[in-house]
Amino acid sequence: MYNNLPNTLFVGKKVFFLPTCHSTNDKLLDLANDTNVPEGSVVITHHQTAGRGQRGNTWEAEAGQNLTFSLLFKPTFLTASQQFGLNMAVAIACYRLLHKYLSSLVSVKWPNDLYFGDMKIGGILIENSVKGIYLSQSVVGIGINVNQIRFSHPRAVSLRAIEEKEYDLQKLLNELLEGLEATYLLLKAGSLETLRQEYLQYLYGFKKIRLFRIGEEVAEGIIRGVDETGKLQVEIDHRVRSFWL
Repeated sequence: MYNNLPNTLFVGKKVFFLPTCHSTNDKLLDLANDTNVPEGSVVITHHQTAGRGQRGNTWEAEAGQNLTFSLLFKPTFLTASQQFGLNMAVAIACYRLLHKYLSSLVSVKWPNDLYFGDMKIGGILIENSVKGIYLSQSVVGIGINVNQIRFSHPRAVSLRAIEEKEYDLQKLLNELLEGLEATYLLLKAGSLETLRQEYLQYLYGFKKIRLFRIGEEVAEGIIRGVDETGKLQVEIDHRVRSFWL
């Protein structure tokens, strides 16, 4: 499986396919720490038994129906304070793929969830290692609901559930890996602000009035942007505040 390589310079040129896997992020971290795995290497599985999401959440994925994989980057050109740039580059590539097959209803919910309307269709989990003030390596975990129809979570959705047709996982993977390389190379070339402006265009709820839970409080606010460290900038009571919500 997954032996049809993408049209890239380095991303996806080394693919480790595991029929079943506890966590592709954990497996790729082990490989990267124990061996000289090249940048761009991918660990992909048909059945991830303990996939992780943001803030310790679990990721539900039916065996053989979705894209569940992790990708190794070595963004040594980024300082630790710039690491959200990688989040934006990855999210943009995922957005572009989904938008190609769906519509303008696709968005990125800060920091790393992928939405169709008000339904979650995918997620991203990035685990960075730091050496000094720079990143040394980043394991990028991506899950996209593709052909799964039934979910235990009422707000989960897939490409097939929306479009009512089955998708080729290999084709989608290659398209996404090609897109990920393109946005990563933009980041490496120093186009951080360009990526930030594109990320904001795709941001769920951008410039719209929404309710935000801040600690024990719920407040009405408007998303105004994302600062250089990745904090969400929200205008509350005519004052812009930055949060890790």
